[in-house]
Amino acid sequence: MADPFIIMSAPNGARRQKNDHPALPITPRELADCAVQVYDAGASILHLHVRDKNNQHSLDVERYRAAIGAIREAVGDDLIIQVTTEAVGRYNRLEQMEMVKRLRPQAVSLALREICPTDEELSQAEAFIGWMLDERIFPQYILYDEEDYIRFEAYRNKGIFHNDSPFVLFVLGRYQNAKSPNNASSTGFLKKIQQARFPWAVCGFAENERQVITYATKYGGHIRVGFENNILHENKALLEDHAYMISMCVEAAQREGRTAASPVDVKNMLKFS
Repeated sequence: MADPFIIMSAPNGARRQKNDHPALPITPRELADCAVQVYDAGASILHLHVRDKNNQHSLDVERYRAAIGAIREAVGDDLIIQVTTEAVGRYNRLEQMEMVKRLRPQAVSLALREICPTDEELSQAEAFIGWMLDERIFPQYILYDEEDYIRFEAYRNKGIFHNDSPFVLFVLGRYQNAKSPNNASSTGFLKKIQQARFPWAVCGFAENERQVITYATKYGGHIRVGFENNILHENKALLEDHAYMISMCVEAAQREGRTAASPVDVKNMLKFS
């Protein structure tokens, strides 16, 4: 039987604003309401961004605590909350790691190219990863291209991640250049993803988002969808709410004989508590 399908919701991201979509959640209350919606629709992980007083990307620990507190009050402890460490040109790797150390979140996403830009930072990154695992903080590593993938595999084989099967998110496309996963420029990357010896999810942008849902369900992967990546129907009308794409993911999984993973399924599959 195929593994349950992990559906991650990324409802806001670092860049979009209310004038992009009026339902973009920014405040703790809005994030809590959104969490209820996506959890009820079938998401098991909420990928969380917070904003500063000017609605710009922030890694402020207190803002994270306020948002997490509101979400927990709304949905309880079941939904997995993954905070981002995304730099967005505002934070360096030391500030990113310091945020995680102060916040001690349940789960966290880390771009390999940000947290360990070169081999020179490798020993520090390895120590940080070991600390996270000791603290029962569950990491997901973000890879953007073949170069990231090759370096990640080299590090994995060296034991840098203290885990032979770390959870990975492959990002296909960009905000300004949403490429199809079948684009010739990404063919090598896609083949490597299919050969991955560790659990993986993918995300796409704009119309690419629907294509990567099918790709992930077919090849044994998992998915991240949400307003961070796409706010439009195929006819370019705004999506009604955050549940729409989650429901599409559930249906796509069912067509491949997979069920939507519950948070308990996720913890069992990925071996974290």
